[in-house]
Amino acid sequence: MATQSRYVELARHITALGAVKRALTRSLPTECPGGPAAVLSLLNAHGEMRMSRLSELLAVDVSVTSRHVAHAAQHGWLERLPDPADGRSRLLRLTPAGRDMIATLGDRAVEMIASTLASWTDEDIDSLTTMLGRLRADFGDCRTAHGDQPLPGHRPHAGGVPQQTP
Repeated sequence: MATQSRYVELARHITALGAVKRALTRSLPTECPGGPAAVLSLLNAHGEMRMSRLSELLAVDVSVTSRHVAHAAQHGWLERLPDPADGRSRLLRLTPAGRDMIATLGDRAVEMIASTLASWTDEDIDSLTTMLGRLRADFGDCRTAHGDQPLPGHRPHAGGVPQQTP
């Protein structure tokens, strides 16, 4: 078992990962900021869903989710359809334009990570990928429980680590 000081150091590094997330967010296309990008990513990973479920997955208030959904709908990236189970509710679904934006988001993320980590060895990247996957799983990341979608141009291998497709 790790010593308490190791956990302290690990906690410091994990909380500092916000800087990595902010850098990735800065690489997004200007027309698709972080909130709408998260909406599209979750719809891509989980399929159509109600606004309330999307809010749960985003871990934000429905009013915040509604603003992000409105932005994505205005750009034609998602559509709101009547819910056959409840006529008062709407289901959110990606459009073909939304799938194109998902591909763009994935490409931008991969390009930024590749350029930033260009000096890393394949073994370093594989090790980090494996350990981050394990960390997410141990913390109960809802995306891993529902089948996280690989980035465009990538496929997971048996261990869940993405590999470049030929």
